[in-house]
Amino acid sequence: MGLSTPHGTGPAASGALLAIDAGNSKTDVAVVTAEGQVVGTARGGGFQPPQAGLEPAVDVLAEAVSRALAEAGTPVIGHVSACLANADLPVEERQYAEAVRRRGWSDSVDVRNDTFAILRAGLVEDAEPRGVAVVCGAGVNCVGMLPDGRTARFPAIGKISGDWGGGGGLALEALWHAARAEDGRGGPTALMGALPAHFGLPTMYALIEALHLGDIPTARQHELTPVLFAVAADGDPVACSLVDRMAEEVVAMSTVALDRLGLLDETAPVLLGGSVLAARHRRLDDGVRARLAERAPKAVPRVVTEPPVLGAILLGLDETAAPATAYARARTHYTPAASRP
Repeated sequence: MGLSTPHGTGPAASGALLAIDAGNSKTDVAVVTAEGQVVGTARGGGFQPPQAGLEPAVDVLAEAVSRALAEAGTPVIGHVSACLANADLPVEERQYAEAVRRRGWSDSVDVRNDTFAILRAGLVEDAEPRGVAVVCGAGVNCVGMLPDGRTARFPAIGKISGDWGGGGGLALEALWHAARAEDGRGGPTALMGALPAHFGLPTMYALIEALHLGDIPTARQHELTPVLFAVAADGDPVACSLVDRMAEEVVAMSTVALDRLGLLDETAPVLLGGSVLAARHRRLDDGVRARLAERAPKAVPRVVTEPPVLGAILLGLDETAAPATAYARARTHYTPAASRP
């Protein structure tokens, strides 16, 4: 997908800002005054419309919102800024926004994919939010934005949209190579012993059986991603090739997004987020930076350490034309001076 038109709807009515960052595993909510003061927060469960259905998924948000509003003294909400997992397409963002609007928190609602929260949290120049973010957690995604509201993005819904990698994808690739190493269809790799050993099993066959029969829940496959990186750190060629391909994917997405936004030849931040990139595995981190230096020499890579809910807050402040002091106050709440870049 190419450039998108400005996302927002203009200044919202006066009142507090309700910011929501909802991932697959958890939701963070913040109630913020027009001056940027955080007056209520709450954490809830994950947002998973594909599994739970849209309304039950919004129920999970509503439970956390209710607690945050109670802590804040139930103020009037002027705008809702929600960055939601599984809002992968613009049509889904519109559907989710309407579902959030039906809850009556505010008529002014802006819903975006949760990758935008990582991007906005990592953009330290609040007066001119511009740059690209790549998130590599369970999956992989990339978005970019310009100060005029235009964005660049990918569908990022798996193999059918051309995606490769992420924590889940890397774990499956590691299993594939290890299984073939054990039965002779593939070349040797230390993954063959390391993956089953993680679960206390003697062979890949035993691990395959345990996963197939449900003795090890499929959800635990993600535990194998750090094992892959550990094996790569020891120099295993197969594991190294998978890590290198992940670095290639991160740079491919980021350079395409930079190009779409006209930022490829300008100094612009490339924000790296999600559990896989945030872990700063040396081979992956070095690989991303080296490839970026070659293909986008003016790009400035940075691992995002700010919590994504801050990004949802800042996007809401963008929408409501908040003063600079509001941005600074919100950032101070989530990023103490000692940890700021």
